[in-house]
Amino acid sequence: MNQFESMQIFLRVAELASFTAAADSLGMHKASVSAAVQQLENRLGTRLLHRTTRKVQMTQDGQVFYERSKDLVADIEELQGLFQDSPAALRGRLRVDMPLAVARDVVIPALPAFMAEHPGLEIELSSTDRRVDLVREGFDCVLRVGALADSSLIARPLGRYRLLNVASPAYLAEHGTPQTLDDLAQHRLVHYLPVLSARAPGFEYVDGDGHTQFLPMPGGLSVNNSDAYTRACLAGLGIIQAPETGLQPWLAGGHLVEVLPAWQAAPMPVSLLYANRRHLPRRVQVFMAWLSGLMQPRLMQG
Repeated sequence: MNQFESMQIFLRVAELASFTAAADSLGMHKASVSAAVQQLENRLGTRLLHRTTRKVQMTQDGQVFYERSKDLVADIEELQGLFQDSPAALRGRLRVDMPLAVARDVVIPALPAFMAEHPGLEIELSSTDRRVDLVREGFDCVLRVGALADSSLIARPLGRYRLLNVASPAYLAEHGTPQTLDDLAQHRLVHYLPVLSARAPGFEYVDGDGHTQFLPMPGGLSVNNSDAYTRACLAGLGIIQAPETGLQPWLAGGHLVEVLPAWQAAPMPVSLLYANRRHLPRRVQVFMAWLSGLMQPRLMQG
């Protein structure tokens, strides 16, 4: 048995935490599975699994080997199926990150069809407003909303989110509807701050010369995720500035109202980021193409 086959067997044992279950799923004898893992441990010179009569558990070295070998095995399996026409040939783990609102409203509703088309894929979906470290945290790609910092990552622009200024009818009934920037002196913002201890910049708008400006405004509440931001606005706690696509259901239902349409913030760029790899795995390419197709109808182009 070669080392690649031994690695495949080890992964199955580690995932099922059982030699018996792994043997059943692989259609092998338990003794053959045990021998393959033993052979792999001898080659590596370390113990990968703790074996007891009740359970099988990875050692610390086993956990490290599992994390590294899982993607390696998936890449080799994908390479073996590279010239097959069937989409089911795509195999392996995809680790992706995107903002919470995108995951909730766009990606997750469409995932059942994508995963049915590619049953060999295993997707790990991170959805927070925190900017993850793609390389250090092992992500295949991330969807990023907003300006990009200079880095060695490859950026694929998808388009831009149009931002609207909105408030709840209850808030406007109490505070009035602002008609000019001067009117904002009598209003409150809900502040969105990725880092809560940071200073809130205020109301953002593009002036007549096309330059972005900020008007300082008071606000009794600061939040650090997009869901809380929208919910605070719905609760009547102030004005927010958020992407139009996520606000449409609330606007259509009359739960939110657009204000100051002539004073919008600059559209926010939306990009796909991935590491600078010469040969991007096909499963990552396919997922990014699918995600791009989902996002672009919701974005401004040009």
